[in-house]
Amino acid sequence: MSRLNNGKEPTATTLKSVARHVGLSAGTVSSVLNNSPSAAHIPQVTRDRIHAAARELNYRPNLLARSLRKQRTYTLGIIANDLGDAYTSLVIAGVEKFLRQNDYFFITGVHHHKRDLLEAYSDMLMQRGVEGLITVDLNLEYSPTLPTVAVSGHGQSEGVTNVVLNHHGAVYSALKHLADLGHRDIAFMRGHPASADSEPRWQAICEIAPQLGITVRDELVIQFDVEEFSPELGYPFAKQLLARNKPFTALFAYNDLSAIGAMRAFQESGLRVPQDISVVGFDDIPVAVYYYPSLTTLRQPLGAMGGLAARTLVERIEGKEASPSEIAVEGELVVRESTGPVPVGYSSRNRSGEPHLIKA
Repeated sequence: MSRLNNGKEPTATTLKSVARHVGLSAGTVSSVLNNSPSAAHIPQVTRDRIHAAARELNYRPNLLARSLRKQRTYTLGIIANDLGDAYTSLVIAGVEKFLRQNDYFFITGVHHHKRDLLEAYSDMLMQRGVEGLITVDLNLEYSPTLPTVAVSGHGQSEGVTNVVLNHHGAVYSALKHLADLGHRDIAFMRGHPASADSEPRWQAICEIAPQLGITVRDELVIQFDVEEFSPELGYPFAKQLLARNKPFTALFAYNDLSAIGAMRAFQESGLRVPQDISVVGFDDIPVAVYYYPSLTTLRQPLGAMGGLAARTLVERIEGKEASPSEIAVEGELVVRESTGPVPVGYSSRNRSGEPHLIKA
């Protein structure tokens, strides 16, 4: 609670008030509360005492004064493909958590994989004084003028750090899981070409599948030609896949939303998941565990990736660390109810040579 001034209106606790409370200089208190490099030489017990006093007195730093004094805005820009989808929301949540804990602010914009929008929002954000940019689901084709970190970006631009998933490791985990269950006839959904992860993920599939005895067959591959951020993404494409009448016992979807839409299409066609067709998603968005059957998926640590992007960018802006061109993180296979063994009695061809599915 703020201190009272002779019973009148509450006044904000100042840094000098904290300093008087702990009997230390304002410079020492400022160093600790602003996490300055010089604070590293102050004993931990003293730092703890300063932070405790700041909490007790409800001290709030004057961010405007700090900005004016250091001629900085402590503001970052985030430009994402879409602000409402579950993938981006988890990334931004990770960014927000780190920035909030470090007294930074952020402004958002959208690019929708369109260069003109990207350039327009980049200009607007710079005019508003952002000190760096975080992009989400975008391969930058040029070197930005501001320090930049790209979450799920795979471009090679000077001055840009890409925070990416180890797609080879992730794809191996998913396909190994299906192969261990006996699946060899596997259908695949390819992401929209504009999606930054689409090509690296597909390349990983094409390299790893043969190692596990899985043949990637053209007739079992569906290429997305629309961008959609709901289960509607997978539903019509799964219908197209079934209409081809080519046998498969498992689907490796591009992401969780397309997997959920596909399961709906399969169920409407009288096929059971996983008794007739196993389904694997990608991302592990919150709804994945609550859909029925719950979705087996490859979890991307999206919140952690957002936090890592924010920390990397702030450290670069403040000159604390050199920025690598790429930081790779590992995924985790989460096995739930949507995958099971190959159906009993399954055969890829019947006596007449026509492909079909045999239910258990």
